[in-house]
Amino acid sequence: MTDDMGTFRTDVEIENPAHRGVRSALRAVLVDTGAELSWFPASVLEAMGIQRIKLWHFRQADGTVLERWTGAALVYAGGTWTSDEVVFGEPGDLTLLGARSLEGLNLRVDP
Repeated sequence: MTDDMGTFRTDVEIENPAHRGVRSALRAVLVDTGAELSWFPASVLEAMGIQRIKLWHFRQADGTVLERWTGAALVYAGGTWTSDEVVFGEPGDLTLLGARSLEGLNLRVDP
């Protein structure tokens, strides 16, 4: 679904691969082909029992560095699914569907 020119949003569901059968829906997630990883709210991932596995450092455009944990999740969008490493987003972080998830889903952005 399209909001403004050049901005794309879609609905996404996530699932804990260790506890299949329960999905959490996230509405109007920003599709960001410039972001390597998908970012989802930590509160949603934690409520699903998804474990923090690896600490990443992300350099922002202004030069600041963010530390965020990642974990494994199943990502559903566009009628398909993939397994991926996703970021535990903190309050104030955007909710994003990143390039790696898009590639795993075999989906493309068509402007």
